[in-house]
Amino acid sequence: MPSHEGESFAEPPNQLTPTLPRAATWTVWTLFLCSVGVLALTALRGYEWGVPGVVVLDGLTAVMWVVVTFFSGIVHSYSRRYMAGDSGIDRFFASIFAFTLAVMTLTAADHVVLFAAAWLVMGLVMASLIGHDREWAQARAAGALAAKYFLTSTALLAGGLAVLAWTTGTTSLSEILTNLETAPTTAVIAAVGAIFLAAIVQSALFPFHGWLLSSMTAPTPASALMHAGFVNAGGVLLTRFAPALTEHLALMSLAVLVGAFSALLGQATLLVQSNVKRELGSSTIAQMGFMILQCGLGFFAAAIAHLILHGCYKAYLFLSAGAAVEHTVPKAADRTHLGFSGVAVSLLTAVAGGALFMVLTGKLSGLTVTLDSGVVLALVVVLTTLTAARDILQRSTLPASLRLVSVPVVVLVAIGAYAATFNAVSTMLADVPMTYAPTELTVVHYLVVAAFVGAYIVTELGWHRSSERLYVALLNVSQPSPPTVLTDTEDYHDA
Repeated sequence: MPSHEGESFAEPPNQLTPTLPRAATWTVWTLFLCSVGVLALTALRGYEWGVPGVVVLDGLTAVMWVVVTFFSGIVHSYSRRYMAGDSGIDRFFASIFAFTLAVMTLTAADHVVLFAAAWLVMGLVMASLIGHDREWAQARAAGALAAKYFLTSTALLAGGLAVLAWTTGTTSLSEILTNLETAPTTAVIAAVGAIFLAAIVQSALFPFHGWLLSSMTAPTPASALMHAGFVNAGGVLLTRFAPALTEHLALMSLAVLVGAFSALLGQATLLVQSNVKRELGSSTIAQMGFMILQCGLGFFAAAIAHLILHGCYKAYLFLSAGAAVEHTVPKAADRTHLGFSGVAVSLLTAVAGGALFMVLTGKLSGLTVTLDSGVVLALVVVLTTLTAARDILQRSTLPASLRLVSVPVVVLVAIGAYAATFNAVSTMLADVPMTYAPTELTVVHYLVVAAFVGAYIVTELGWHRSSERLYVALLNVSQPSPPTVLTDTEDYHDA
């Protein structure tokens, strides 16, 4: 039967804990400890292990192994109680464990066939988790829809890898990336374009976001693994192929456009959702858009740092979603009028946050600012900080004087933590080619800046609330596939 939000299924006292869930959980946590050891050795001694042409353990591999095993360990532990009593519990644990191994293989693979195979397995296993309840028509439909998207993504990736292998004369990913100058430019652009499409399909960016919004039939632990781990694969893929992507400004600009549009669209569709899981789905689309935007700006290490922080946040939100649901009539949230002092504090906090981010990440040296794509990233940080500061000030129940002092401190500490994560990831990825490759400013960057500023002004002034046409358009673009929608009470099996 399908799992229900917020319920905690206790294991019957007279029934032994199934062997597979327990064994899988202990194994994943053991893998996590081993991954931490690999990360420590890589950080301290700069080790790069592996079998050339088959697998390579570099900084990116070490970071992602720790991240994926940590998230997977939490999901395994949570699921032992949450999925207790489910007839397919062994199949569920076999799937999430296989998913963990597939992601670990993907991040270490140095052979095109092994890389593509791991990508395929990762997608098919996630599609199986989305359609976990075989007796639930909506779940079967959602799983089948996701499988189509993931097979398309694999076909694009395999095609791109095949072209690169053929034109460079090697099947080793590391050798392909060092021999790109020997391949015809047109072939490289076509191959990297296919790889980019594979990335945005997997990360559920527009116009391939439909599978994510239709995946709400997945058990909550699977949703947590999906939103905290699976969708991040696009950022990992582009980071691995950064040397090929950064050689072509047109492809980088395309990544900026697609990422920025998806970020704004995801945030806009979030405003019209009435379902907790769909709200989180729209939020994930926005965050993945921002991740791909960072890749397009040339800050691949920032994208990896972003996916780590977003994964922690989104895993928590999904696993605690049931506790946030109240069977009450919705009411407007209590908001405090900011006044001049609140607006001033918000603006100063935003500017200070942007400056702090630039200083801590080395983008601001003295009073000199390099006019490249890093300026766009800093501006996005400023707008994000401004929105967060104003929202917290409006919702806070603290006394006015305490609120005006504490909110900037909290926000700036968060910016500092993000910058620290970025620097730590950058250090770990020092041996990974082209993880820091800012580009020159183009018309695309100016358009993206104008779009973000415009969206912020429209939202702050509340103009979006006065347009019924906009509301309907956002509602339509965020609709899941009809066969996956629950329309009757009986579909929830709790009538």
